[in-house]
Amino acid sequence: MRNPRVAYRYAKALIDFAIESNQLDEVKKDVDLLRATSHPELNAVIASPIVSGDKKAKIFSAIYHGKVSDITEKFFYLVFKKNREFVMRDIGEAFDWQYNEIKGIVVATLTSAIPLDGALHDDIFNRVSALPRFKGKTVQLHIKIDPEIIGGFILEVNDNKFDASIRHDLHFIKQEFIHNLYEMKY
Repeated sequence: MRNPRVAYRYAKALIDFAIESNQLDEVKKDVDLLRATSHPELNAVIASPIVSGDKKAKIFSAIYHGKVSDITEKFFYLVFKKNREFVMRDIGEAFDWQYNEIKGIVVATLTSAIPLDGALHDDIFNRVSALPRFKGKTVQLHIKIDPEIIGGFILEVNDNKFDASIRHDLHFIKQEFIHNLYEMKY
């Protein structure tokens, strides 16, 4: 995130208003829709300093009116009016993080060199779910395939990262050779 404080505050305001209006899940769907329908040309118009905030709000309304809730539409009108459109993506990320905290959702990302079979996927899911600090929370396990890690896996849960990849081990060994403490320097 480029502007985490601004994004956090705007996301918090949106969440608080959605909770007051009893429409939190609907607003979450709206934020997901906005992310899914993002287009490079629309992003360029929104990021353009030449286009006024009112014009951006009208474009946004023309595209999303009737597809998103009134809360979401009015919120983004405010974002455009305050010239904060440059943090829209960050607001979306901050919104997701705060939504997951409220709903007790833990997002875990597992990166593997090869696709996992069902039994291994279930085993990893059960192990992450069984961790004491995630008791009573819903775990969402996302799988990414990255052949560059060579083997092993990388598990990321919230802000924690456990790197058990061969790429990481090879990098560690390389650093050991570079900084060999046992080599005598005469």
